[in-house]
Amino acid sequence: MNASLVDPPGALDWASERDRWPHADASRFVDVDGFGWHVQQMGRGPALLLLHGTGASTHSWRSLAPVLAQRFTVIAPDLPGHGFTAPAPRSGQTVPGMAAAVAALVEHLGVEPVALVGHSAGAAIAIRCCLDDRLNPASVIGINAALLPFRGPAGLLFPPLARLLFLNPFTPRVFARRAADRRRVERLLRGTGSALDPDGIDLYARLFVDPGHVAGTLGMMANWDLARFARDLPELDVPLLLIAAENDRTIPAGAADRVGRIVPGAVVERLPGLGHLAHEEDAGAVAERIEAFIARADSPAAQARQAVD
Repeated sequence: MNASLVDPPGALDWASERDRWPHADASRFVDVDGFGWHVQQMGRGPALLLLHGTGASTHSWRSLAPVLAQRFTVIAPDLPGHGFTAPAPRSGQTVPGMAAAVAALVEHLGVEPVALVGHSAGAAIAIRCCLDDRLNPASVIGINAALLPFRGPAGLLFPPLARLLFLNPFTPRVFARRAADRRRVERLLRGTGSALDPDGIDLYARLFVDPGHVAGTLGMMANWDLARFARDLPELDVPLLLIAAENDRTIPAGAADRVGRIVPGAVVERLPGLGHLAHEEDAGAVAERIEAFIARADSPAAQARQAVD
């Protein structure tokens, strides 16, 4: 066998990455029942929990977190198997499993978030935390939220393909080695409809050459059942904002409209000119919508309506 396909290009190591990782001074490592988390925390005020999407890490909040930290205590973990957080067992890679792990982390930190903000798959975890009564925020915000199964042939082919790739032990190493070519990473990110700056591309490139991070990403994709999750969405009784970027080539903006018809009272706001990584492209525009929605959901009138419902 060709050894070049087996030897990993290099696992992420905090000691060597710290000097170039965004907001490293806000990072800490937390042990929850023997499970090691990498968490960033900054700011002061009511707590916000930020949950990144599949294949990302805390780095994806590098621009948005400081803006929100002017008014909130921002808490952003690397999800299990991503970035510098330990890999999860297979049972912990499902939507309910991820939600349970995140809720255990929040309880350990001793905070009660007033809002959960999730990007892409992170939004599904945030909503699952609410559906399972693990967390009780005043509002949930999804940024290009991945909440519904893919439509058409992709919906039939994607889950089995993800499982097949996940079960092949060589897949993470092969993908990681191919990602060493920065041009491949640039093409992959452009395919989301977003235009990132060179630093953003470099950070994703560093993640993608780590076989452990790739394995965590594939495991998350292979073990998710969004069809079952979608059936539970009408039960959500927490105010929901869906921020949908009109140039998103990963989760079409129309998906937010479909969720808006499923979840009672959900609000959909469009962002023109931005792609799937909208919060990395224009943190100010995303922060403005998040802060405005939290203020509305936290108003006395909104709380009174929720109590009646």
